Amino acid sequence: MQKIISWNVNGYRACAKKGFLDWLAKSKADIVCLQEVRAEIGQVDEELQNPKGYHSIWFSAEKKGYSGTLCLCKKEPLKVTKGLGKKEFDSEGRCIEIEFDDFVLFNNYFPNGGRDLKRVDYKLAYYAQLLKKVKKHHKNNKNVIITGDWNTCHREIDLARPKANVKNTGFLPEEREWVDKYLKSDLIDTFREEFPDKEGAYTWWSNRGGARDNNVGWRLDYFLVSNHAKSRVKSNIIHSDIKMSDHCPVEINWK
Repeated sequence: MQKIISWNVNGYRACAKKGFLDWLAKSKADIVCLQEVRAEIGQVDEELQNPKGYHSIWFSAEKKGYSGTLCLCKKEPLKVTKGLGKKEFDSEGRCIEIEFDDFVLFNNYFPNGGRDLKRVDYKLAYYAQLLKKVKKHHKNNKNVIITGDWNTCHREIDLARPKANVKNTGFLPEEREWVDKYLKSDLIDTFREEFPDKEGAYTWWSNRGGARDNNVGWRLDYFLVSNHAKSRVKSNIIHSDIKMSDHCPVEINWK
């Protein structure tokens, strides 16, 4: 059994000051996928560059202090691919693909459409480019795991105030349709597979207005897994008690 955790840390350095390494040691995770790292490897101490017991795979954005992904793996992957093969996405360090004997995992920091919605087209193009890669793996009979901050709530049950957000990025119809496209491409949302009707299950909360204390949140952090491999997912956990970021970690166990 492998424990896989995904977490938007909203700044790796800031999260480290709040106890990230202690959390990592206690988590006993086999693979940790981090998003919005907002740092380059040379900007952190050695213990954060390569946490004890883990192989680290960094993919930072060209713009300093922005975006970026990081994978921490107890077992070194057989293959690592950074990016989706498109400069407009890869310059922002948004995707790390790691391959093991029995699965391929994509760690993603999906784009935000922006308050002015100017990046919605960019965001949807990212969804399209990633799905092309996933389909190629499925054609080769690979098990695929896609995780990260999707920056989209799929259904009304996935956020506290759906009606108030229908015109906001993260809950636009065209964004939600792309999640549908993934689910129609031999993938399942592992959390909803186990908990189809569970309400109040959120992974991100605004820092304003007491949103977290009142659980006025959004479920933005998902694991999607190949439908043909769904029996290998043994648990789905949202660690809403971990408060070192505006997102909380999400976990699956893969057998």
